Amino acid sequence: MNINIRDLLDAGVHFGHQLRRFNPKSKRYVFDNRHGISIIDLEKSFNQLEEATKYVEELARDNKKILFVGTKRQAKEIVRETAAQCQMPFCATRWLGGTLTNFATIKNSMAKYKKYMAMEADGTLDKTPKKEAAAIRREMNRMNRNFEGIIEMSDIPSAMFVIDTKHEQIAVAEANRLNVPVIGLVDTNSDPTIIKHPIPGNDDSSKSIRLIAEVIMEAIQEGIATRQAPHANQGRTPLLREEAKEEQLPVTPMAPMASMPNEPVVSEIPDSYSTDQD
Repeated sequence: MNINIRDLLDAGVHFGHQLRRFNPKSKRYVFDNRHGISIIDLEKSFNQLEEATKYVEELARDNKKILFVGTKRQAKEIVRETAAQCQMPFCATRWLGGTLTNFATIKNSMAKYKKYMAMEADGTLDKTPKKEAAAIRREMNRMNRNFEGIIEMSDIPSAMFVIDTKHEQIAVAEANRLNVPVIGLVDTNSDPTIIKHPIPGNDDSSKSIRLIAEVIMEAIQEGIATRQAPHANQGRTPLLREEAKEEQLPVTPMAPMASMPNEPVVSEIPDSYSTDQD
């Protein structure tokens, strides 16, 4: 993970919701309350994000699929971009009820949609009567909204990455019902105990959402790269070590250098905060 706590601070990940929207179950991730706004503990956010990245990297290494879900206005385009870059399915337009719990029916509908797309591609649709063709195209538009991002998903995903677990509560409930682990960006108005890997942070700011989503995306890409990397160096390592041992020259010991004091950890939080926009 190539970010630090300062990056989280600069992205505004520490800004929670107003106190009137506070969920008591998120208290353990709250650093303080300032000016009526909950301030999230970025050290805990960083630790949770690091744990989540290790988990998704392991899944990607094992060739498992992770479904990206984010249908709120601030998250739609970010989810589309990051999921496409790491070649994972996504849901950005709307969550179709039963996408996981009734996947067999959803799969049949997606097969029908693929059939319509094939008809349009080979010109068969143009040869059908105009009224029938118009009805099929209307249905295709509706299917595109429903199945965008999951059209190639052949099975239930191994995990789900969610932006705003409260907004996507139906998707989270379906995942929990099927024991699909959920990694989620959780604000102070949500319950972090209902998912396996909560990442406490601001889920209303596009800058905060993009930072977290890109970190998850990069972890998946690293897992895929590790899986696809050739193992040509295996079996040659002992020989290289022996050669290095034979050619090693004596090194004159140097006087120990004075240890530099560690730089202080930035724990200050700005005096002014923005409020949530309804």
